[in-house]
Amino acid sequence: MAFVEAENLVKHFPVRGGVLNQVTGHVHAVNGVTFQINRGETLGVVGESGCGKSTLGRMLVRLLDPTSGSIRFDDVDLTTLSHGELMPFRRRIQMIFQDPYSALNPRMTAETMLREVVRFHRIVPTTEIDAYIDSMLEKVGLPRDARARYPHEFSGGQRQRLNIARALSVKPEFVIADEPVSALDVSVRAQVLNLLMDLKDEFDLTLLFVSHDLKVVEHFCDRLLVMYLGTVVEEMPCQMLHDKAQHPYTRALLSANPVDDPDQREELKVLEGEVPSPFDPPVGCPFVTRCPVAEDRCLSDRPILGTVADDHRSACWLTAPSCGN
Repeated sequence: MAFVEAENLVKHFPVRGGVLNQVTGHVHAVNGVTFQINRGETLGVVGESGCGKSTLGRMLVRLLDPTSGSIRFDDVDLTTLSHGELMPFRRRIQMIFQDPYSALNPRMTAETMLREVVRFHRIVPTTEIDAYIDSMLEKVGLPRDARARYPHEFSGGQRQRLNIARALSVKPEFVIADEPVSALDVSVRAQVLNLLMDLKDEFDLTLLFVSHDLKVVEHFCDRLLVMYLGTVVEEMPCQMLHDKAQHPYTRALLSANPVDDPDQREELKVLEGEVPSPFDPPVGCPFVTRCPVAEDRCLSDRPILGTVADDHRSACWLTAPSCGN
């Protein structure tokens, strides 16, 4: 049985306008996303900006309520729980946000932030909180004198380390990392990623890792979902990415990926066409306006994730003939 399971998740944001501020339409941020994560696994979610990755992560932690669909965590349907009933799960599910500065309270020191969550969730006895805070700061590579500093006194990498310490201080089981290194300097990204990998093993975490960088996802994750315009277009183990990717969008992302050896550089394949508006998505395949191999039925019939091989699914009429079943 899967540890985390999302089934047909949908999130539509209403758009209002006119004199009476009435709903004139909806932004289709996430459209029918289904996946499973096993305990101890790291699932990557990759795609362009605006494809619904962050919205998906926020729904899993219930910062956003889904329009429809279900989220099961450890065989409990979180979408049916009230605010009070969700409280025991707030400790078990944590999120690391993309912007390390806006995620921190500028009026609180590092010690105050950590002490607040540790006391609220009763992680350790009151007499042990100080030692526990010191140990968490040490685990993320921050010195003890960081306790008295405010967020503006840290560098970007240090602020993200503090965010990681705050998330892990409540001993969670499932962590959503929403592009945790995209706002950092290139020089510190590898350090923070290596820290996350070490802490995942130490705390025995299950991770959902959101990123727009295929190389990072391939290195960091066990499996990946490729999202486009709010839908999952391909799912596969990361080791299959380069050799077995089937969907035209996934192959386009791979062609835009920097190569390690300049002598193996290939011609960049630029996608033509316009990205559809999430306010008015296509009736058929969401990728149809940019797909180089689109057929007539792609305009009218939307493919669902069909089986290509074991643990490999693709939402394309040409690459997965079973996608309509």
